[in-house]
Amino acid sequence: MKQSLHLGLGQQLRMTPQLQQAIKLLQLSTLELEQEIQETLYNNPMLEVDEQSEVEVPEQAEPNAAESDDPEQPEEIRDIEFHSLRDGREHNPDFEDRFEVEDPQSQTLQEYLLWQLNLTALSPLDRRIAEIIIDAIDESGFLSIDIPDIKSALPDQDQVGDDDILAVLHRVQHFDPLGVAARNLNECLSVQLDMLSNDEPGVDVARSILDRYLELLPKTDINGLAKRMRRDPVEVEAGLAILKSLNPKPGYNWSNESPDYIIPDLVMTRIHGRWVVSLNSAIQPRLRVNPEYLSMAKETSEPSTKEYLRSHLQEARWFIRSLESRNDTLLRVAKAIIEYQADFFEQGPEAMRPLILRDLAEKLELHESTISRATSHKYLMSPRGMFELKYFFSSQLSTTAGGEASSTAIRALISRLIRAENPNKPLSDNQLTSMIEEQGINVARRTIAKYRELEGIPPSSERRRISVA
Repeated sequence: MKQSLHLGLGQQLRMTPQLQQAIKLLQLSTLELEQEIQETLYNNPMLEVDEQSEVEVPEQAEPNAAESDDPEQPEEIRDIEFHSLRDGREHNPDFEDRFEVEDPQSQTLQEYLLWQLNLTALSPLDRRIAEIIIDAIDESGFLSIDIPDIKSALPDQDQVGDDDILAVLHRVQHFDPLGVAARNLNECLSVQLDMLSNDEPGVDVARSILDRYLELLPKTDINGLAKRMRRDPVEVEAGLAILKSLNPKPGYNWSNESPDYIIPDLVMTRIHGRWVVSLNSAIQPRLRVNPEYLSMAKETSEPSTKEYLRSHLQEARWFIRSLESRNDTLLRVAKAIIEYQADFFEQGPEAMRPLILRDLAEKLELHESTISRATSHKYLMSPRGMFELKYFFSSQLSTTAGGEASSTAIRALISRLIRAENPNKPLSDNQLTSMIEEQGINVARRTIAKYRELEGIPPSSERRRISVA
């Protein structure tokens, strides 16, 4: 086949650098946007933060009424004096150096247990066993390895018996929090139960339940359990109350994971009887072109300097416009969502209307991908709580009257029905289906089961609980 050249006309969609930047900024979350702004400020000398003013928002946005200045609060905070736990022990430096007490909030569970170990008189070998045990405690406070594993980690394992390891293990289990390093739930609760006085009413019953009837609790009521134990129901109820007061996960309050904080992009308030949404001005600085460098760009005659400043000037202006475009799009999308889901903010989740991306895209004359980017990882602070904008989109189910019902509303309805059920006779999925169909919503049993699982609600067989006063 012969090769030849041909000329032809055609159209091709290409994104300009400005459009690419605007799309990139729109899909960033609050924290990612903050990092992007800081990086741009570092790399572009023509861009700076305008310290004289806050974020400029379009006219349709009202000021954030939720952010009111409290002149008394900073003064109160300044008046508070914090004293270290070490202040009272300055006269005893030896004690301070060896047993330094740290703020419990800044310690991990292992560090707290090791601090207690330093206060315990043990032989070097027993101390090494205790260190291995403490290191193997998981986030719930349970021991994650077996006795043979502990033994294999010791240098002179042939000289250590299982009884020696168990003795140290029992010592650690009586550290604070009580029951830590237990190998199972029964052992954890037993350690805590052994610390209670036998004269306390219900302790003997609680110990009997723990030893023989613990597995029956989820599916046996008080009368049935009392019949099996040949005890009075009042005594059984007292024993259950004691078990309920114990801590099944001693390490729960010592989780090493730091909490993730969500910063809202938008704030919603009610002004003169109507809902108003505004940008959270606290999270985004107002940017401007540096006037000194701008003047230098106009006056300099050095070609390389002039080209450098002009290129960065253009990038700075593009970045500022992209930020303004992002803010404008976020406000338009949020305002449309609030108008569409006004019943939700007035009445709650059961009043949520079905909404898909295409509905909002047609109303705002934007592409669906733009709506998706503007609602992903963007959060709205409202009087009903903090919500990701994507929360307000949901699929629809038909009703007997020919209308539509939101899946979010049905999930809220399922939760409400289950909260109101008799704990001794929890509602099955079939019963929930019938009750929802009575309200005119066509829904299958498997759909109910799916929504129930999405709400984190176990099936009826697992929801049956013994009520303890």
